[in-house]
Amino acid sequence: MPMVRPTVSVIIPNYNYEKTLGAVLESVFAQTLTPLEVVVVDDRSTDNSRDIARQFPCVLIEAPVNRGVSAARNLGVRSSRGEILFFLDSDIALAPDALANAVDLLLSDPATGCVHGVPDPEPLFDDGPVERYRAMHQHFWRRRSVGVVGTAVFELAAMPRAVFEEVGPFDENLRDSEDVEYSDRLGAAYRIRLTETVVARHDDEDRMVPMLSEQFRRSQLLVPVAAVESRRGGGLKANRPAGVLAAALVPATLPLGLVAPWLLAVPASFLLLFALADPPLVRFVIRRRGAGFLLWFLLAHFLVHLALVSGALVGAVRWLVDPGFGPSVRRRADRT
Repeated sequence: MPMVRPTVSVIIPNYNYEKTLGAVLESVFAQTLTPLEVVVVDDRSTDNSRDIARQFPCVLIEAPVNRGVSAARNLGVRSSRGEILFFLDSDIALAPDALANAVDLLLSDPATGCVHGVPDPEPLFDDGPVERYRAMHQHFWRRRSVGVVGTAVFELAAMPRAVFEEVGPFDENLRDSEDVEYSDRLGAAYRIRLTETVVARHDDEDRMVPMLSEQFRRSQLLVPVAAVESRRGGGLKANRPAGVLAAALVPATLPLGLVAPWLLAVPASFLLLFALADPPLVRFVIRRRGAGFLLWFLLAHFLVHLALVSGALVGAVRWLVDPGFGPSVRRRADRT
């Protein structure tokens, strides 16, 4: 007899994604496993997102104020009924078998509390080299980590409702790094599995300055979240630590050139070390798009590393001086 699968609620937080929301919803309603419901939580968009959602047979929840992705996901869970919660961002379109494969993986291992997927190396809408860089890098580092991992990425993830209710809601004080904080709680009791069988195409930022600004903003919560983690190690790493260190040392050692021009060899050496820090990534880029694109890829990758390091440093300072910055668990501890 065919396997009876549990019901699935697809929960899509949205804020100003009129460009992609239609394609995302089309992909959800084209699934081989039909969801019980599709819940779009609009976080007070100022574009035409809500009108696009109304063109589909989904439940549209309009948040009273903009509170970020964590609050939107929690609101979507409260407004849904499915036995499986499938979290999907509004700029990620699913492959046709993504829901079925995610549910089957959860059914095959009751100790698994969450499965999440790997984005395709090609973007949903190809808007240029910045977006190609982002799509390739996200695909590569997640594919490299396939298996049981320490971190779930909830832009493309499924978990049983019972597990969500046990672990608790997303931390609504976090607009970024909410995945890491939630994974710390989730991984204490359940396995987290990253799989290549749950595939989607992501439409990412396609301009350099906004992409770097986004990376800088997101990385500010890395230190605060890490400071309150109860589990250490095992989390997903998008970048090699050696590459991060080498990239940070390039601008740090540039002033040596003011002492003597030949000392510019020091930052140049660190730049070379950065380029060679991840040989499998280099080979992947060359295979996909050739050696010419590799030069652009490494430039974008270097600038992203600088944005991440700068953001982490700023976030660490904010964590020290602002009691309201970071995970809610710190604020609860301060009150006690």
